[in-house]
Amino acid sequence: MGKMGHMSKRHAMIIAVGVLASASALAQTETIGQAGPKPATAAGTVPATANPAHAAAPKTATPASASTADSRSAAALALTHEPTYDEGSAQRIRDAALSYSDLAVRGGWPTIPTDAKFAPGAPGADDDLLRKRLIVSGDLSADKASGAFDQDLADAVKRFQVRHGLAPTATVTPRTIAAMNVPVQKRIRQLEASLQRLENMNFGFGQRYVVVNIPAAFAEAVENDVVVRRYRVIVGKTEKPSPTLTAQISSVVLNPTWTVPSSIAKTEISAHMRKDPTYLSRMHMEVLDVHDNPIDPHSVDWSGTHTPNFTVRQQNGTFNALGAVKIDMPNSYSVYMHDTNQRNLFSDDYRFDSHGCSRVDNVRDLAAWLLKDQPKWSRAAIDAEITTGQHLEVAMARKVPVAWIYLTAWMTKDQTVQFRNDVYNQDEQLLEATAEEAAFFSNAGSHPLTAHMTR
Repeated sequence: MGKMGHMSKRHAMIIAVGVLASASALAQTETIGQAGPKPATAAGTVPATANPAHAAAPKTATPASASTADSRSAAALALTHEPTYDEGSAQRIRDAALSYSDLAVRGGWPTIPTDAKFAPGAPGADDDLLRKRLIVSGDLSADKASGAFDQDLADAVKRFQVRHGLAPTATVTPRTIAAMNVPVQKRIRQLEASLQRLENMNFGFGQRYVVVNIPAAFAEAVENDVVVRRYRVIVGKTEKPSPTLTAQISSVVLNPTWTVPSSIAKTEISAHMRKDPTYLSRMHMEVLDVHDNPIDPHSVDWSGTHTPNFTVRQQNGTFNALGAVKIDMPNSYSVYMHDTNQRNLFSDDYRFDSHGCSRVDNVRDLAAWLLKDQPKWSRAAIDAEITTGQHLEVAMARKVPVAWIYLTAWMTKDQTVQFRNDVYNQDEQLLEATAEEAAFFSNAGSHPLTAHMTR
């Protein structure tokens, strides 16, 4: 507990230094595609003209409704090859906190009216206000402060949308306005919470590793500090959140069976069986005793009032909830990454719909990357093996580290600051707990009976 208390004080010092540094060179703001820190202008923003990447809008992803697994992952990768999480992430988040503290001192950004209307090519009452908002956050060049909704402004809106996990359409939607109107103070708290999480993690980065950022609902395969694969993922519901963890990917299972967690068997399976006694057979499921021997489903108590003393297992096949691929990564939460038989859900923007595991779009591509040091297991070979319908577990020749993280704010190496919604409402919980702990240790330090606890 003492470590967290000291850590909270350190974060407070970081923010305080940022507040006092309103004229410092640390006042670079969030930008897209910037190669490195640039000096701030008098207004504290990075001039877009100093950054060639601002000359072009972000690549627009293929519309999800008309996309395939390959096109979705290719479009996600095309946005950036910078990892969400690497060995420099914590320091970059500290730097971003300083910049945002400086923005707070200077008044933050203006609020866009929720009923504001914007139309390309047509002058609007709030066009200049929108420009000011985007200039403050570094998405628009400071010399573009006035004028109708033109291509420069459309590109700036796209940049903002990309950084906030929104579809880069250039249309100023209600969700876009809501993201623009999040106060800078809340963005600072997101950065602080994300920093605390990283400082409490002990992840062994390898030459190759996999990261799932839960709030972003994306997975990245990183090799030699570059993202070489990026996939949409479906993670836990708000009432069944995916955990943060570190583990090692140990095997890839083709045509897996699904052993239903006892909690699901007790609630959901039991409820289905009470309504429809043929449910198990229709879903290709069997009931097994403690020795893995099949038992008659009609002999089971499906009331749902007791912890099951049996196991429900779904056979492998196109109907299986895990789809055609499971990626094993032994951990204390018994979660893993897998395919799904409901691939249409990957087209949704809101992808928080699992019981805690991570369903991966284009997972066969990830499997091929994981097994690429075994020439036998090319993508074509994986596809062919899945076609046989035979269950097969392929052990990793070298285990690959994997981290499931919960970052609602981070900065990549190109100085791009990203934000995502706190879907599980964990940021404020963490910061409140840390503040309470810091207060406890502060008071303990002045009490003769507890002073030793703070040394």
